[in-house]
Formats: sequence, C-alpha cells, structure tokens
Amino acid sequence: MTTLKLHNHRFNAGKSLIAALGLAIVSGQAYAQSFSLDFSNEYNASSIHAQGDAYFIDKVKELTDGDISITLHTGGALGFNSGDHFYAVADGAVDIADTLSGTMSGVDSIFLLSSLPFLVNDIEDARQLYDIAKPYYEAVFEDNDQVLLYASPWPPSGIWSKDAIDSADDLTSLKIRTFDRSGTETFRNAGASPVSLSWGDVVPQLATGGISAVLTSAEAGANASFWEHQNHFSAVQYAIPLNMVHMNKAVFDSFSEEQQQAVLEAARLTDQHNWAAVETRTEENYQVLAENNVEVSDPVAQDLTDALSEASASVIENWLGSTGDTGETIMDEFRGQQ
Repeated sequence: MTTLKLHNHRFNAGKSLIAALGLAIVSGQAYAQSFSLDFSNEYNASSIHAQGDAYFIDKVKELTDGDISITLHTGGALGFNSGDHFYAVADGAVDIADTLSGTMSGVDSIFLLSSLPFLVNDIEDARQLYDIAKPYYEAVFEDNDQVLLYASPWPPSGIWSKDAIDSADDLTSLKIRTFDRSGTETFRNAGASPVSLSWGDVVPQLATGGISAVLTSAEAGANASFWEHQNHFSAVQYAIPLNMVHMNKAVFDSFSEEQQQAVLEAARLTDQHNWAAVETRTEENYQVLAENNVEVSDPVAQDLTDALSEASASVIENWLGSTGDTGETIMDEFRGQQ
C-alpha cells in the first residue's frame, strides 16, 4: 500500500507540473519566456546611432518588464561591419544590427535612396523621404527574413580634409573615402579619386596616407577624433543618409504577442527620439570641432556646391533606372510634397 501511495503521489505531482507548463504555454503571461539578444553596431558608443540603440534597449527592457534583454556591441566588437550586417541578421549570426543603408545596395538599390546626393535640403525633407519609402524598405527586409525596426539618421554629410577645400578645383585627384556607390560615382564625376571604405577602415587609411579626405558627417569625424589627421570640415550638405536597425524575423516570431508589440512600440519611440536628436546634433558637433581647432566652412563656396551638384545628376538618373517603377513612385510622391 505504501508503494502504491508513493506512486500515486508522484503521478499527481507530474500532472501538476504538466498543468503548470500548459498554463505557461497557453497564457504566455504568467511565465513569460525570457530572451537575451545581441545587437551589432560598427560605430562607437558615443555616436548618435549607438545612443539611439541604447535608448531602444532601455525601452524594450521597460516595456517587457526585463523579459527581453539586449546587449549592444559597438565598434564592430562582434566582428561585423555594416557591409556584413544584412546577411548576418538574415542567417541568425546576429539578432539585431544597426546598418548604414547604402551598404545594403547590393541587396536592393532602394537602400541608396537616403544617400542620393543633394536630394534633400534638411532634416524635415529627409524624414518625409523616409516615411514615403518605409513600406518599400520593410518589404525587402521581410522578403529576407527580417523586420525593420527603426531608422537612425545621420547629420548632413560633408568633406573632412587635411587641406582646405575652397573650390571645385580642390577636388581634382582628391583621395576621398566614400561610403557607397552613389558617393563614389559623384566624386569620380567631379574629378576626385574616390575610395569606398567601411567605417572601420577609415582611420587606419587616414593614418597611413591611403586617403586624404573623408565624405562623412561632422558627427562621425568628431566621434573618431579626426582632428588627429584632418584640419578642415566643409559642410557641402551632400546628403542625410540613414542607418537602419533590423532584426532576425525568427527571433521576433519567437516572442509572445505581447512581447512583439512591446518591441514594436519601443522601435516607434526610438524612431521619434532619433529624428529629434539629429536636429541639434550638427551644432553640438561644431562646438566639439572648434574645441579641437578644426576649421569649419559652412556654407561652402558656391562653385564647389555647383560642381558637386552637376556631378551628381547621373547618380540620381542611374538610381531611377535601377529601381524602375518603385523609384519613380517614391520620387514623384516626394517631389509632390515639396
């Protein structure tokens, strides 16, 4: 009898455990599953993008009561740069990544949109352009097993250089780093000698003399202490490119419905935060540059602007040719709002 009672006790305990597990599975709330994710960013922790990512992580933690924990790895610490991110996230090698949009142009030319030269005049224009194009971006990510979470805009791109860029003639044979094929084509048309480099390769190339100028924002140069190699920043207002933060869809799908909604809400709030933050960033960057004796030309000479604008005409034409009806639709809607 004793043996039978013990058996029954174990059987009943087993039924209770199964019932408890069933409750956790069915309710998805009483015993919410916890997740620890890795987030890759090739820029340093003080960059506007990493700060936006940290904001997102805090919001996710808050909105999921700590059930989703995300670790941000800056400076390419996971071994991935922007050029690696799209397929690394698609393949599940990394859960989330913050990626310079133009580096994904090999996947789809739509990703060159935000960095098309001299298309937008200010942050408001850049935001309008993103809002118009967002459904098209989302579709590409979805087709590649990913979820677009939010955008992270850069302050306007300019030219960092060792010597002053005072006129169009100063572009001749200039060894300048560009960040995508649109920039490479524009500066080649302007007579320069552009070199497309990922961010991690820029400072080493400056240090060894492989390049003498860099197409990027005051923000990026300030974060990388460019004043150790460069003395001038020319605010040519080339573009306001975007980084995009994207997530592996299988990871997203493993969340409960409540967790998914929390992540999307955190992304929405971060999107708002990032667009507001970029509004004041250039002025803050200029203060840092002044403290480090960097000469800022803002505005730049008109003939320099004219030369670059003329050099960029074919870039936009080629982009429209590569994107077909999608590009025409986006451009028509954007120009209709101007």
